[in-house]
Amino acid sequence: MAKYTPQELADTLKEGLLSFPVTSFDAHLQFDEENYRKHLAWQASFPVAGLFAAGGTGEGFSLTPAESEHVVRTAVDEVGGRVPVLASAGGSTAQAIENAKAAEAAGAEGILLLPPYLTEADQDGLVEHVSAVCGATSLGVIIYNRANAIYKDTTVATLADRHQNLIGFKDGVGDLEHDARVYAKLGDRLFYLGGLPTAETFALPLLQLGMSTYSSAMYNFVPQFALDFYKDVRNNDRVAVNKKLNDFVIPYLDIRDRVKGYAVSIVKAGLEAIDRPAGPVRPPLQKLNEKDFADLKALIAMIS
Repeated sequence: MAKYTPQELADTLKEGLLSFPVTSFDAHLQFDEENYRKHLAWQASFPVAGLFAAGGTGEGFSLTPAESEHVVRTAVDEVGGRVPVLASAGGSTAQAIENAKAAEAAGAEGILLLPPYLTEADQDGLVEHVSAVCGATSLGVIIYNRANAIYKDTTVATLADRHQNLIGFKDGVGDLEHDARVYAKLGDRLFYLGGLPTAETFALPLLQLGMSTYSSAMYNFVPQFALDFYKDVRNNDRVAVNKKLNDFVIPYLDIRDRVKGYAVSIVKAGLEAIDRPAGPVRPPLQKLNEKDFADLKALIAMIS
């Protein structure tokens, strides 16, 4: 059973750094629960505000519904008493409902609703998709503005009026005018988080638009650096932010951008580089090649 009401969850998440733990796999690409528990325990030992199990960085898109439930239940059991654990819901509307119900039964605190699978959707269809999921759970729900789920400000307002358990808006597009419209219309009714790949790059400008937090993938393998970066952002310390961007984040982006799909693969490579391996990535993702891995390992060593 959830420990937080939806509003309590929103109040907690908006004031701290968030992250998506990688999902550990063994050599046969099966869920490695023991190693996942070790990773979660390490992640929760730092003052992170919330962890999203089976999310994008956790390769949730590669998990079956049963695997996703197993991953979420494991996360709740391992660290749910120390940090809020949220789950992802995705695929078709029916599958998203199944994910949300399973997450609630597992003891998760909230849901990140991913875009519906494959098909394009207009605003009325998105309203009904989100409404079906919000109506199927008492947990707080965060909508993910990305891909084929681009929510107009008026659509977000309609959903917020209809569902009190809609608590957050996560942006994965980076359209500043769009983000400004959503925040101007909804204000403090929701909390707002950045969800672009390597969100640190956009964190400072998005803070000015009302996004007080973001999800950090690099928190998986350089948690203290990620927390320090977040502190600099919240302090509006542009000098410190730019130094960290130049010293680590931008060189990291340069490696990430060499191959499609590296946005997830590079996170697992980072864990391997610090001797905390979480296993391989599942296809269609691919591991870093030897040069890219060596470059990443050297980069991490510079800030360690």
